[in-house]
Amino acid sequence: MEYFVYCRDRADSLDLRRELTEAHWTFMDGYAEELIARGPTFPAEGDGVSGSMHIVELPDAAAARTFAFEEPNYKAGVYRDVLIRRWRNTLGRTMWEYKGATAGFGRFLILAQGGADATADLGLLDAAQRRYLEDGYRDRLIAYGPLLDEDGVTWLGTALLVELADRAAAEALMAAEPYARAGLYESVEIHDWEFGGRR
Repeated sequence: MEYFVYCRDRADSLDLRRELTEAHWTFMDGYAEELIARGPTFPAEGDGVSGSMHIVELPDAAAARTFAFEEPNYKAGVYRDVLIRRWRNTLGRTMWEYKGATAGFGRFLILAQGGADATADLGLLDAAQRRYLEDGYRDRLIAYGPLLDEDGVTWLGTALLVELADRAAAEALMAAEPYARAGLYESVEIHDWEFGGRR
């Protein structure tokens, strides 16, 4: 099972996060074979770190909770909240297999969460989203897939990792994205993001 985990930092936790860098990396070393993508997010304006994103393959929900809540940053109080969702690796690869890396482009985590009353034909929208992204953004996609409930079926949104010219390009991508055009997203967040892990 694949899980998407996003931890939002507390506003005053940057120094603590820095102190725990090695402890965090050591913890993640234990999941090296299971990680699909990882990395910190940054605010659109200002300094610091806004959060930490991991996509990881784990056996069940209990293992996902262990991954999220035994992590040193969480235990020390770096994060103010944690989002855990089942996820599906639509591209079937890890971020390390991405070959784009265009000079001057930025990398973004797009976290689009669905509303409670998603009643459209999600099968058709899923197919439309796949066509839209893979036809128009094939070389820019690092990873993407649906956010799912623990049943692995119920759609709760979309998470994308993309490399684009700038934030305006990320906003344009989402403006025409099929689920967005159908009005099924309750919120869409665009975070500056970079590959994580040991340098």
